[in-house]
Amino acid sequence: MLLQDRFRMELIQIPETLEENDEFISNPSCRDTIYMTIDFYKKAGFAPPWIGYYAKQNDCYVGGAGFKGEPINGAVEIAYATFEKYRKQGIGTEICRQLVELSLRKDPAIRITARTLPEESFSTKILKKNAFEFTGLVNDPEDGDVWEWEFKPAK
Repeated sequence: MLLQDRFRMELIQIPETLEENDEFISNPSCRDTIYMTIDFYKKAGFAPPWIGYYAKQNDCYVGGAGFKGEPINGAVEIAYATFEKYRKQGIGTEICRQLVELSLRKDPAIRITARTLPEESFSTKILKKNAFEFTGLVNDPEDGDVWEWEFKPAK
């Protein structure tokens, strides 16, 4: 497989309602997270492109991604995950890259942030590979103390 084919991946929008998500509900890889995503839409709203996505590669769903709502004060927070059997293959790094690219296409001035557990991990490595810099420890109302990261592209 050529390297460029390995990362030929697309982010597929997750529609707003369960009725529109038959494909994801019936897919074992997506089944656990689709209900959480629809519940999240009910709390945070549904405003494309600031929504949830599944990452599809070679006709397989390999992970999930999204935004934690619409931008607030010029900033948006991203989140991403690679399904277990696809981890350690560079897929998480590509999912993150595509979220950043999508954000910047929509608003080139947007500040892009992400949060991780307060320890070195695969997530922190993914963020560093995508030009995110650690900005400090913050207290998240839902997750407690977490590390915050900000996208800082080279100028």
